[in-house]
Amino acid sequence: MKIYKLLLLLVFIITASSCDDNEELYTLNLQGSGEITAPESGFKQVLNPEEEQTNTAFTLIWNPADYDIPVEITYDVEFAKSGTDFAEPILAGSTSNTNMTWTVGDFNSKVVGAGLSPFTEGNMDIRIVSTVGEGSNPQISEPITVLITPFTTDLPTIAVPGNHQGWDPPTAPLLAASAFGATDYEGYVWLDGEYKFIGRNQNGEFVWNESVDWGDDGSFTGKLIEENEVNCNADAAGYYFVNADTGELTYSTKAVSWGIIGAATPTGWDSDTNLVYDAATRTLSVDIDLVAGPFKFRGNDEWGAFDLGTVDDDGFLQGGGDLTFDGAAGKYRVVLNLNNPREYTYSLVKI
Repeated sequence: MKIYKLLLLLVFIITASSCDDNEELYTLNLQGSGEITAPESGFKQVLNPEEEQTNTAFTLIWNPADYDIPVEITYDVEFAKSGTDFAEPILAGSTSNTNMTWTVGDFNSKVVGAGLSPFTEGNMDIRIVSTVGEGSNPQISEPITVLITPFTTDLPTIAVPGNHQGWDPPTAPLLAASAFGATDYEGYVWLDGEYKFIGRNQNGEFVWNESVDWGDDGSFTGKLIEENEVNCNADAAGYYFVNADTGELTYSTKAVSWGIIGAATPTGWDSDTNLVYDAATRTLSVDIDLVAGPFKFRGNDEWGAFDLGTVDDDGFLQGGGDLTFDGAAGKYRVVLNLNNPREYTYSLVKI
């Protein structure tokens, strides 16, 4: 036992002596905080939604932060809308290198996330935050300001609050315009009595007294006004195709009952099988026997304005043409989803 204790003491002495001889205590003294060298402040760029989204869009280069000794440094790149003093910055990326590159799609997403408006040139501040290990004090570079014009592929929308959903704008069904900057909104809405149209506030939210809203001018002839308006009104509860042009200040509604028709259905091309609206899911559906063959969806049991029979490259239903069912014959649940304006879809699920 005495020999064992002596061996332990010897190991301890050797280890302690080794630490004292070889270990050095470093004090981190910041000599430079990673200043941005490229691009320069005032750099301008217009991002293009038609360009390949994986192409290189933007590269940032900065000097290494200098702590006077070799040490691994983490650099966080932060974006913020100019004038916000980085109150809520977007973390655009982290690296141990002294440069970072973004693709078109990623850079556009980060710029919009920082608060810049699509298709409008805006000022964005960029800075580098340098840290060494956990708990170290961050070192922050002087920011640069760049002028970026981002884009969006999302269609602009307005909401339709009313009796049909408790006059609650954030949960109201939406209408979508044909393109960014357009004012020709449309969509399908279950209406039950009075309703209005409301736009988004500066934060992109639908909020009474913070957003522009439109109602009827009192003549009930399809004219919209923003002040001294009255509520629009649906003559009867039902599913409507709704148009609202906030530029021309006009609106219209058309009640539509949807069905499925075609050789794939029990009644062929002679008559529709009606779809039933589900208020909980805001979709139309029916359980039906299907066989292989063409079919389509149409409204009001007539050929004309309401005819969905083709699918575009994005998988959304479009007017004209015929769809094809090529599955095994049997009973299917057919669901037509018109809940997302201008992005209509359907599904066939065997039951």
